[in-house]
Amino acid sequence: MASEEASLRALESLMTEFFHDCTTNERKREIEELLNNFAQQIGAWRFCLYFLSSTRNDYVMMYSLTVFENLINKMWLGVPSQDKMEIRSCLPKLLLAHHKTLPYFIRNKLCKVIVDIGRQDWPMFYHDFFTNILQLIQSPVTTPLGLIMLKTTSEELACPREDLSVARKEELRKLLLDQVQTVLGLLTGILETVWDKHSVTAATPPPSPTSGESGDLLSNLLQSPSSAKLLNQPIPILDVESEYICSLALECLAHLFSWIPLSASITPSLLTTIFHFARFGCDIRARKMASVNGSSQNCVLGQERGRLGVLAMSCINELMSKNCVPMEFEEYLLRMFQQTFYLLQKITKDNNAHTVKSRLEELDESYIEKFTDFLRLFVSVHLRRIESYSQFPVVEFLTLLFKYTFHQPTHEGYFSCLDIWTLFLDYLTSKIKSRLGDKEAVLNRYEDALVLLLTEVLNRIQFRYNQAQLEELDDETLDDDQTEWQRYLRQSLEVVAKVMELLPTHAFSTLFPVLQDNLEVYLGLQQFIVTSESGHRLNITAENDCRRLHCSLRDLSSLLQAVGRLAEYFIGDVFAARFSDALTVVERLVKVTLYGSQIKLYNIETAVPSVLKPDLIDVHAQSLAALQAYSHWLAQYCSEAPRHSTQQFVTLVSTAADAITPLISTKVQDKLLLSACHLLVSLATTVRPVFLISIPAVQKVFNRITDASAQRLVDKAQVLVCRALSNILLLPWPNLPENEQQWPVRSINHASLISALSRDYRNLKPNAVSPQRKMPLDDTKMIIHQTLSVLEDIVESISGESTKSRQICYQSLQESVQVSLALFPAFIHQSDVTDEMLSFFLTLFRGLRVQMGVPFTEQIIQTFLNMFTREQLAESILHEGSTGCRVVEKFLKILQVVVQEPGQVFKPFLPSIISLCMEQVYPIIAERPSPDVKAELFELLFRSLHHNWRYFFKSTVLASVQRGIAEEQMENEPQFSAIMQAFGQSFLQPDIHLFKQNLFYLETLNSKQKLYHKKIFRTTMLFQFVNVLLQVLVHKSHDLLQEEIGIAIYNMASVDFDGFFAAFLPEFLTSCDGVDANQKNVLGRNFKMDRVRTARGWAAGRASTRACAYLDLPSFTQNVHRLVNDLRYYRLCNDSLPPGTVKL
Repeated sequence: MASEEASLRALESLMTEFFHDCTTNERKREIEELLNNFAQQIGAWRFCLYFLSSTRNDYVMMYSLTVFENLINKMWLGVPSQDKMEIRSCLPKLLLAHHKTLPYFIRNKLCKVIVDIGRQDWPMFYHDFFTNILQLIQSPVTTPLGLIMLKTTSEELACPREDLSVARKEELRKLLLDQVQTVLGLLTGILETVWDKHSVTAATPPPSPTSGESGDLLSNLLQSPSSAKLLNQPIPILDVESEYICSLALECLAHLFSWIPLSASITPSLLTTIFHFARFGCDIRARKMASVNGSSQNCVLGQERGRLGVLAMSCINELMSKNCVPMEFEEYLLRMFQQTFYLLQKITKDNNAHTVKSRLEELDESYIEKFTDFLRLFVSVHLRRIESYSQFPVVEFLTLLFKYTFHQPTHEGYFSCLDIWTLFLDYLTSKIKSRLGDKEAVLNRYEDALVLLLTEVLNRIQFRYNQAQLEELDDETLDDDQTEWQRYLRQSLEVVAKVMELLPTHAFSTLFPVLQDNLEVYLGLQQFIVTSESGHRLNITAENDCRRLHCSLRDLSSLLQAVGRLAEYFIGDVFAARFSDALTVVERLVKVTLYGSQIKLYNIETAVPSVLKPDLIDVHAQSLAALQAYSHWLAQYCSEAPRHSTQQFVTLVSTAADAITPLISTKVQDKLLLSACHLLVSLATTVRPVFLISIPAVQKVFNRITDASAQRLVDKAQVLVCRALSNILLLPWPNLPENEQQWPVRSINHASLISALSRDYRNLKPNAVSPQRKMPLDDTKMIIHQTLSVLEDIVESISGESTKSRQICYQSLQESVQVSLALFPAFIHQSDVTDEMLSFFLTLFRGLRVQMGVPFTEQIIQTFLNMFTREQLAESILHEGSTGCRVVEKFLKILQVVVQEPGQVFKPFLPSIISLCMEQVYPIIAERPSPDVKAELFELLFRSLHHNWRYFFKSTVLASVQRGIAEEQMENEPQFSAIMQAFGQSFLQPDIHLFKQNLFYLETLNSKQKLYHKKIFRTTMLFQFVNVLLQVLVHKSHDLLQEEIGIAIYNMASVDFDGFFAAFLPEFLTSCDGVDANQKNVLGRNFKMDRVRTARGWAAGRASTRACAYLDLPSFTQNVHRLVNDLRYYRLCNDSLPPGTVKL
């Protein structure tokens, strides 16, 4: 043993050195290499066995177990059977001898190593593997160890990693399923025994605060008196060891439930026992006792008891998450729900609201989370199934859920509960839509609950009722583009909106009076405005008054958002029925927006400017946004105006315009300015009243925007206002015939507008960037940016409109477009300018290419093709960073529009475009790891093929008739082959987004154009693609796309199944390295060729005697994944051991 002892001392010394602070990284690498080499040599495990039994050094033990793990998982096939027997015998003995003294992480690792052996050898060579585990569980001394082994076995064998063949994975699952009934019986016995034993000893428990509280609701939930009695028993006080055993048993159950099917093995007795333990989570008495008794041991005990409740709820949730419920299990589910809602009642049982909240605060946060998960699963998965049971009182359940929701101690808990209500409201809405005849009955059943929910959610968003909580919300830090406050408000308003959809009258009558109250405060501020030397001031200075005003303004802002969110429920079929309510809202909103603009509350001085000024601005902005939300209602009012008072409509729109105009100013804060601009755009685009252009307020805006001396608004506002003014002149008026649209006058006005907006831009000459230029380059760039951003937006906003609108738009823009084309070559080396110009041209091509006409469009394309030389492309992509790449991407997007154009007009450009792609762009980007430009290039190639298929394949009707299947004549074959090769190369690159996109493109070309069936693809490319896709699966480089790759391989192989099985598969297996001939034969045999009779062959008019297909899609893809899995497994097994030995 001298050498083993010496090796042990050397290993301990190395490990100590490795983990010492002073050891350099270089020395650590040397030690690591030495340890790895030692682990690889044959017989190293014997030393490790000695190390494990002779050392107390944690590092040495962990290293030794890692050597065993590596041996078992990667080299087990090559280990002599005698050695395997010895290892299978020694490791369990070691575990039994030392499990009580080993650190828990070493013990768990040793358990996993033994389970790994079972994974390989049970039952053939390790027949007593599972029997030993069951014996360990049944012996009181080793029960904890047995449970750890059982949980590890469930984790490692039920869903094993890929280092097993598919056949072995299936065998292990079947073996485990055979043991499920026994295992569940054992676990039930353990939990029941512990419970009963300690229940007996707790003969005189302290009085429970919940005993005898069953009440009417409980008797409704639990039909059986014995169940109620059982669940009302006092919770026993467990000793530490019993709690430990129960927590292990519950962990085992939770994992088992994650993969075993719902069946009779899960007995009512087991479910009842789990619910007993779920009560530990809501047992505040035990926690209070632990804290009163004061010792740290008691506190730990209280936490451990809470953990038992969490683990029990995990078990329940695993069962709840299964959507597929056998008929015979539905009764068990009902019993589960009844028992869980007993717990819910227990948690929320109190008449004093504060006590309910404090009760929830005292419970373990994890327990609350698990309970909320249960409620969500119940509503989303099982409510439709359970609602029909007369024994289950859904309305009473909603009462409990209501209490649970509105006494949540944390914001996250409240959000999660709102999600549950959203699920319930969605369920109710879809139920009503599918059973319209029962609508009234369903609504009557739930009406009270919904009104209560609406009222409480509205209260929760108001400082008036919920100030303490709302002030805790962060309204500054953005997370997913919204602050915590915005998320809170948005989720609350979604619930309000869903209730509105179900109960519109109730919702409106609940919300509007609350809005009205806060509006009165806001509208009453005018009386407190006084004039001072520096302007107007709000004469409210008392601290308490300022605080109350702040709360009222915050509430008004939230309620305005709520009113805006409900706008969609006043339009469409219900317009007439709800007209009166909507009109009331819109009139109030118009009045409020005008009031804010007239007395200029946004510029008023206040006693607390940092608080009240933002509040006043926000209310004004939200009132404009709320009014904007009603633009669709105004549009419907406009079209149905003859039935109502036309003057009333004119007044609403005119007043809204009067409210907007004073805000279109550089002196107004951006938030308010943008809200006004958006409202103006909606009036111009959605409402489109004929008289809008003649309103004095709108005329003022026209004058301001076209006045060269007026100060320009911030970019975004300028773009929005110009869009609105352009749309007023371009968009057709609703309900008017073509001859009353006044196009001539509107065309002249639009030309004047565009002329004014592009004045400076049109004065730029193509030599503006020459050395003699008078204007500095930065100023030139600014003019280009400001003008093109406005013009591009104008074009984009009318791109889907009528031909007449687009014609007028292009007539107005024509000179600016020609200037842009003339300027383009001068700025080709300024990528920021080129980027903006190409954005403009891309928008023109998408929206106005017909109006531009063929000659000018050809001139633009030719200019671009001439400018983007190989050198220019390389400069943009390689040297100008992201802006340069964006320029090339936009150029390619323009070409995408060109190649998609139907007809023959742009076909002459196709050879040049494909040549540009394959000879100039592709060589630059092919080998670059960066995804820049690639996605746009491949989309252009795909569009070139998809929309110009006859450029490559010319088919004739005669050929189709004569040959049964059209075998088209191939043209431009070199270009087609180059494109396909580029697609193939893209599948060898790591970018998963590009891979997914290009695979989709190939599949689309196959489904639309039968790509895989074309002779050139079938004979020269098909199996190259299949080979590449299979290699991708084997190398696991794009695992997220397994399903898509499997389907693509099937679609390619199904073109020629005979060739796939007879030629490709054997050739593929022959070329696979790392597997021997016998393993290749097994892989080939396992790829089953089950033939399914079909009509294939007859359809083509050929009386084939072998009219059959090989496999359906699911079977084929299953075989593909089996092949890939087993090939990887065999390679793992065949990893040879390096020669030579290393001594420590």
